[in-house]
Amino acid sequence: MQRERLGSRLGFILLSAGCAIGIGNVWKFPYVVGQYGGGAFVLVYLFFLLIMGIPVMTMEFSLGRASRKSPARLYQALEPKGTKWHIHGYAAVIGNYLLMMFYTTVTGWMLNYFVSTATGKFEGLDSNGVSQQFKNMLLDGGSMVLYMLIVVAVGFIVCSFGLKNGIERITKFMMLALLGIMVILAVNSIFLDGSGKGISFYLMPDFKKMADAGIINVISAAMNQAFFTLSLGMGAMAIFGSYIDKKRSLLGESVNVALLDTFVAFVSGLIVLPACFAYNVEPGSGPGLIFITLPNIFNNMPMGRLWGSLFFIFMSFAALSTIFAVFEGIISCAMDMFGWSRKKSCAVNAVALSVLSLPCALGFNLLGGIHPFGGSSTIMDLEDFLVSNIILPLGSLIFIFFCVSKKGWGWDNFVNEANTGKGIKVKKFMRGYMTYVLPAIVLIVFAMGIYDFFS
Repeated sequence: MQRERLGSRLGFILLSAGCAIGIGNVWKFPYVVGQYGGGAFVLVYLFFLLIMGIPVMTMEFSLGRASRKSPARLYQALEPKGTKWHIHGYAAVIGNYLLMMFYTTVTGWMLNYFVSTATGKFEGLDSNGVSQQFKNMLLDGGSMVLYMLIVVAVGFIVCSFGLKNGIERITKFMMLALLGIMVILAVNSIFLDGSGKGISFYLMPDFKKMADAGIINVISAAMNQAFFTLSLGMGAMAIFGSYIDKKRSLLGESVNVALLDTFVAFVSGLIVLPACFAYNVEPGSGPGLIFITLPNIFNNMPMGRLWGSLFFIFMSFAALSTIFAVFEGIISCAMDMFGWSRKKSCAVNAVALSVLSLPCALGFNLLGGIHPFGGSSTIMDLEDFLVSNIILPLGSLIFIFFCVSKKGWGWDNFVNEANTGKGIKVKKFMRGYMTYVLPAIVLIVFAMGIYDFFS
């Protein structure tokens, strides 16, 4: 079967960045930056993005482009005969499903909040009323399942139209709209009365705050943010590598994707933090920021219904860009493994993911008595732990070892593929670093993630 190709380089960059850009860019990055030293933390984050995120992404792109296969079959095309690297391909497929089993529900929250904000459901509520709305949404099993099913349906319908006419065309529009809406929201936040404190909290380098937080904690937070922001380790980037031509070198393309992802995370901070400080609201990390803090701010803001609606359109686009990208990976894996047509792969996986996503959607209501880690933990916490703490870091380690090991694909093959085309090249001196230091850094991220989660 002839492998589909993306129609343009812009499409490739926007699709790859769309996969990386997610909800965490908005509800985590701004707060972490402010907490760990503002502009000083951003420099540490960019350093780790450069030495860790970009090299691993280059490897994923290279594996996809060289094999012209999905993660389910790329190892079979590249591994030496008799080796077992391909076992990781199946783990990567499972990772894509697991991620979507809870991400479809969270994306449903964004759509739900867009509808609620646009229809004025939050108007006139005090902070307790807004908080209760979030609780009510989680407890309404029927609504949770309905929005999750809408997300699944929209995702697979878009993907069913094909790579160029479906996912590339829609993602291009959505990502460009997302960037435009972000700039409008950021300008509005910056010009709010009292926003200056939020801007200085966010951007001014504060080495004292960095020292107070502890250098080890700052480095740990920067490494985590740099690694997890790019969705590496489960083959999502390899998919888009398999769809591009050989006109551009892949290290340069990885830099472009990382810069776009960082731009979105950075501008998110300019939307969120000045608004929080303008209205004397603590910019707490996590879902509460999006679903409780910000609706309260929009309630008190002139034309708040408009700004709130725009914000949740932006959040929905950020979430859906990841949905489309990972759905495309799942569809491609099924096509490679079973020889299915795109339409059949979409239909079968739409049913499968609708069913597989039910435990998460019902985990806050009907299945709310299930606490995988004790306390108030939910089914979503278990699924997120498996993806974020196990599959992504260990998957990245395997990709690295496969690219640098003589018993895998090997350094020379990797460099030849990565350096084909115009653009920034992988240099000879990088070999020692990528063979020994890079895996050690990823292993530290894995170990710290496990330690932090259980402590």
